[in-house]
Amino acid sequence: MNLDSSLLSSSSVAEFERNCFDLESHLQDFLQLDQEILQAKLATAKDSLAALAHQDFSWTDPDYFYQEKVKENYLFELSAWHLSSQEYIGETLKLIDNYGSGKVLDFGGGIGTHALAAAMNSKVEQVIYCDLNPLHHQFVRFRAKQLNLDANKLSFYTEIPDQLKFDTIICLDVIEHLPSPKAQLKKFYDWLKPGGKLIINWYFFKGFNQEYPFHIDDPKIIENFFQTLQKDFLEIFHPYHITVRCYRKNQ
Repeated sequence: MNLDSSLLSSSSVAEFERNCFDLESHLQDFLQLDQEILQAKLATAKDSLAALAHQDFSWTDPDYFYQEKVKENYLFELSAWHLSSQEYIGETLKLIDNYGSGKVLDFGGGIGTHALAAAMNSKVEQVIYCDLNPLHHQFVRFRAKQLNLDANKLSFYTEIPDQLKFDTIICLDVIEHLPSPKAQLKKFYDWLKPGGKLIINWYFFKGFNQEYPFHIDDPKIIENFFQTLQKDFLEIFHPYHITVRCYRKNQ
């Protein structure tokens, strides 16, 4: 790929840079909140989610927390992050626009920004959105409809059947939430077609003030993750100023 020519924003990236795919309006309409209440929820979202996690999160059953406990709290936290980090996420979408193709999996897709952008990419045939939170599924379906996306191009899963294979896997701000990041990397390797791309980042840190109690930070688990990553994937250079990395599956 010629990186020089790919640095120009696609129409989907330009649209995100203009208004975050109209995220704030979508959130307000979906939850039927007035503007003042929405802004208050967004302003306190990070602290509210951290407080909930300190109360209810457990590594013995982390899925339960994301499926049953977070409800709309994660919508607010993720939306606040996307709205306040528009430039950073715009750079991430450029990377996805460059390397996303064929059948794409957005694993732990959250509020759907990356899945929606991939679905707008002409090189992408189908996007599989996967997330544990049922409210996230409803919200992303709502957003896709508001953006007039082809309903046949976007599919929704809570678990990925092993027989599915992908050309591109996106996993952003997710891997640190899993009890075994190494095991998930192994699944990604198996799910990718030969030469498939993995677009991923990580944040193995609970925060300076324990604001991320649902992040894994065990040194041995992290070491095993990086050993597996270095063995099974080859990093592809990109020029964007983001923590997200792109890898090609080693054969």
